[in-house]
Amino acid sequence: MQKLSLTQSLQQKLSPQQIQFIKLLQIPTAELDTRIEEELEINPALEEGMDEDYDQKEEDPFADEYEDDYKDRNDDLDIDSYIQNEDYAGYKMQGDGNYNEEDRDVPLATSSSLIDSLMQQFGYLNLTEEQRIIGLQLIGSIEADGYIRRSMQAIVNDLAFSQNVFTDTDELEQVLRKIQTFDPPGIAARSLQECLLLQLQRKDQSDPYIILGIRIIEEFFEEFSKKHFDKIQRRLNISDESLKKVIDIIIKLNPKPGSVEGESGTAQYLIPDFILTNNNGKLELTLNSKNAPELRISRSFADMLDTYDKSSKQNKALKETVSFVKQKLDAAKWFIDAIKQRQQTLLKTMNAIVRFQYDFFLTGDESKLRPMILKDIATLIDMDVSTVSRVANSKAVQTEFGIYPLKYFFSEGIATDSGEDVSSREVKNILKELIDNEPKLNPLSDDKLEKILNERGYNIARRTVAKYREQLNIPVARLRKEL
Repeated sequence: MQKLSLTQSLQQKLSPQQIQFIKLLQIPTAELDTRIEEELEINPALEEGMDEDYDQKEEDPFADEYEDDYKDRNDDLDIDSYIQNEDYAGYKMQGDGNYNEEDRDVPLATSSSLIDSLMQQFGYLNLTEEQRIIGLQLIGSIEADGYIRRSMQAIVNDLAFSQNVFTDTDELEQVLRKIQTFDPPGIAARSLQECLLLQLQRKDQSDPYIILGIRIIEEFFEEFSKKHFDKIQRRLNISDESLKKVIDIIIKLNPKPGSVEGESGTAQYLIPDFILTNNNGKLELTLNSKNAPELRISRSFADMLDTYDKSSKQNKALKETVSFVKQKLDAAKWFIDAIKQRQQTLLKTMNAIVRFQYDFFLTGDESKLRPMILKDIATLIDMDVSTVSRVANSKAVQTEFGIYPLKYFFSEGIATDSGEDVSSREVKNILKELIDNEPKLNPLSDDKLEKILNERGYNIARRTVAKYREQLNIPVARLRKEL
């Protein structure tokens, strides 16, 4: 028998405004302009620029009593024509009074994609209709890095089902070999081994080192990939100098031929969110000016609300219009307040980071970096760890020593023999220095690196050495071997 019961529980939920503020807080400076542009487009009650004609209250810049702010205005407005007028100059567009010559997009030269380049070369081949369909299917199977990773039988099946073309792998191989003669060299390879061979076969075949390189890739590719050069040297019975010249030729080949074409022509710039300057030994932190946009409530909308309130008409259409205007005014007020709160939160968090890592920001010496986690900063500024995380994410600071992402300053601590904790960043720098200066013929293993670090006073395990090495994108000792 079912029973009805009544339970009471407390739940904490974020309001829509809080969710919007969180999203606003975590976006970097480079994207803030776009977010403001979107808000200006959807909310006609929000305008760009400072209002110079009336004073705003600092504690509540846009009070609810809009008519008090504009009590001296008696202009009559044609409300209907204002609402029906959808012309909007746009954000920083020419003619809106805020247009800046520097804000225009710089025209970029157009470049063809990899597929465009291949299709252009494909057009010069003398093929039958069936071979043309097979060729198009093969080109469509080429991935961004230039490889075909689908099996030939799978492509044969695709042609039968989708194109109603019945062929076999032999005919497919014939068309594929034609496509593999296209530029860039190595295109349409099915493996790294085939890619390297295709490039070597394009080179001068009268060069004995090229012939030797082709033999190494064909017969000893596994040994080459694992850098077992001594085995290759013994089997081919060649000198150290000959092996070195052949290896130099091979390692200069392009393992990803698809990256040659279709690269984006747009330069990516890192825009700092904070600017830190050293003024005679005193660190001064400022926000990037793009983080402090000049926004205001539209006077026309505020006047409009004042006109509605004074109107004696109380019909349904007028009430709906009043509701619309108030909604837009409230949304504009909230957005301006949210931008200001974003600025305060960013500065509060960054100031705490500067205080915590003061010695580093003063000297630029990475050995001065202290172990610091998100909780340390959250405790200093009395905010939640998630808030600090959102500030640190995708944000950067410009210093006299370069631009650093905020995540750079957060690291775990490593115990030393002296009993002090040092930043893992310092240990990683020492680890990289050891690997950079290691003998190339006999690279240091993780066990040897562990012993060296322990001798220097850093209590670190071998698995931690391996973790830091992987974070630095440094391969294992065997793959670091060079002739």
